[in-house]
Amino acid sequence: MNKKLAAALSGGAVLVLALSGCSDDEGDKVNDWAKTFCDQAKPQIQKRADAHQIIISTAADSKPAEIQAADSKAFQDIADADRALAKAVESAGAPPVENGEKVQQDAIKELNATAVAYEGLKKQVDALDPTNQQKFADGLQSVADGLTKIEKMDQNALSKLEEGELGQAMAKQPGCQKPTASTPPKASGSAAPNPGSTSDSSGKGSDPSDSGSEPTGKASTKPSKKATAAKSE
Repeated sequence: MNKKLAAALSGGAVLVLALSGCSDDEGDKVNDWAKTFCDQAKPQIQKRADAHQIIISTAADSKPAEIQAADSKAFQDIADADRALAKAVESAGAPPVENGEKVQQDAIKELNATAVAYEGLKKQVDALDPTNQQKFADGLQSVADGLTKIEKMDQNALSKLEEGELGQAMAKQPGCQKPTASTPPKASGSAAPNPGSTSDSSGKGSDPSDSGSEPTGKASTKPSKKATAAKSE
């Protein structure tokens, strides 16, 4: 039952720093900074990917109470990962690029703000009544609306870091490449985006790594799935 409940929650953006395919030497300092950050970021990027996949897999055919528990934990995991990523940016120091200190501080601010926003979604999910199917579905609709806004924050969090030579250096680091979720998805259409799905900031409908298109030449924070506003019928 409630086969489409998960769709409202499937847009939790997973921080993905995709392969760029770029082989030019961007300089030792830039590469050193990228390695320092990406080595610390790797487990957090994986944690986010796993949390996102749990939401999709659990919601495919689960009861409302199970969905609620899974989503609550997933949102908290993503919030914790974002805070850890902010600390990783802080620990790595200002990147050796133009306006590096501002780039660093902006990334820290955005990541921490996104963490707070995900904790807000967790509180919303925790407050839902899983014994009332219609109210639960309506509550997920509200969560989906909030999630759409957070998606934009997620995309912006490290956008400046991912530009130019710094982004290319990060994209070459193993720790900043797209992770594979530990929890495989179930065979279900529940997480598929609807026509009302929001597009990412590039205006494309999907992640290049998901669609098989060519790499973009820079790291990316695009979500692997789109937020939808679907709910159970």
